[in-house]
Amino acid sequence: MDYSQKVMDHFMNPRNVGSLENANGIGTVGNAKCGDIMKIFLKVNDNQIIEDVKFKTFGCGAAIATSSMATELIKGKSIYDALKITNKAVMEALDGLPPVKVHCSCLAQEAIQAAILDYAQKNNIKIDTPKASSKSTCCHN
Repeated sequence: MDYSQKVMDHFMNPRNVGSLENANGIGTVGNAKCGDIMKIFLKVNDNQIIEDVKFKTFGCGAAIATSSMATELIKGKSIYDALKITNKAVMEALDGLPPVKVHCSCLAQEAIQAAILDYAQKNNIKIDTPKASSKSTCCHN
């Protein structure tokens, strides 16, 4: 399987690995079909900016790379901007993924959304999550 240099770099040297003891948003998603499980921890400040983010992922190299890149893409962003990060944006930032690994980028997008929704619920903030388009590249089997 051909992986880009960026995918290999984020797999071999993942950024933001671990957990946050003071996380105020936690999202866990998984896909029993492929066995990948992602957990994202957020530290959101009073201005609703993600000031820290960590992840723990059980899965293949692509799952680790997409988790790593997703955390890089949302760090420093508002929760509203972070919600706009799509699996396509994660894949583009990694210079692509093989078709059989696209689901990993979907899990990264879903983990971000789950962590932000957890934060919003804990803080009584109403958030509308972006609706998956009919042209979504994500598989939900």
